[in-house]
Amino acid sequence: MTGTGVATVGNCRIAYRRAGTSGPPVVLCHGAGIDDATVSWRHTIDALAEDYQVYGIDWPEYGNSTGSVSHTLETYVDVLEGFLETLPYERVSLAGISMGGGATLGYALRHPDRVEQLALVDSYGLGGRLPSALPWKMLGQIPGITEFGKIACSVSSESVRMVLDSLVADASELPEPFVEDVRTKLMEPGSIQAFKQFQRNELSFNGRVATNFVDDLESLTVPTLLVHGRDDPLVPVDWSIRAAKRLPNAELDLVGNCGHWTPRERPKRFNQSLREWLPDHRHTPQIQYPKGQIPGLTRAND
Repeated sequence: MTGTGVATVGNCRIAYRRAGTSGPPVVLCHGAGIDDATVSWRHTIDALAEDYQVYGIDWPEYGNSTGSVSHTLETYVDVLEGFLETLPYERVSLAGISMGGGATLGYALRHPDRVEQLALVDSYGLGGRLPSALPWKMLGQIPGITEFGKIACSVSSESVRMVLDSLVADASELPEPFVEDVRTKLMEPGSIQAFKQFQRNELSFNGRVATNFVDDLESLTVPTLLVHGRDDPLVPVDWSIRAAKRLPNAELDLVGNCGHWTPRERPKRFNQSLREWLPDHRHTPQIQYPKGQIPGLTRAND
């Protein structure tokens, strides 16, 4: 069973994709920019649905979520906390990519007793400088440039691949469905506005970031998987390597021929790694619901 739902968190309506009717709960958090739950987790949600209860959320003003918030990592941690309080589980496993990784890490540091296992994918929040992100921030300061760029970049598959070339290992090898997902996001009115605000709040012109959890890692005992594309042009792979050494209970998976968007660049490889890491669905206590009675599920398709 798959479907969509909406949870009220403060003044936000947080939309999410939902799949699976039994097994341990897993919550997936997407990244910033041209992203939402469907883009980053399109293949992962389906891959986990047979054995897990999966939730892929949209951050405020991303995807189908609404609500005016201050776009900072701390705010996203608050939103994630509010969303998890709407679910009927004492503990969940969390996976987050990029900005979403930083948010899941922030939540795990705040509530380690509520997190079964944690997966950080090309994660933000593990270092102090992001020099490769500066061109994005500088372009965002020019009035109208973001809106113009969105229109120009969504003209064709080739123009979308040019945008993705700064995020992935090899844009020419990307499957067309991935390119079309990104093109669709670029064409949506208002997309990237939340990302512009996040950049303004989290990135400085010298490359320093506002959120860096490195000094807190040694205190986090939650089992943590760090997945990182070896050729990530945005978030340094060294961030995850260093984090794996500092975390008391961590595993590191470096994915070759892969950039910043690991779940879409190498979906089979990524999903296998994540499934092997998550709690064994055969031995974990489960909350099961009759068909059609999953909390929050507003539309379902068999």
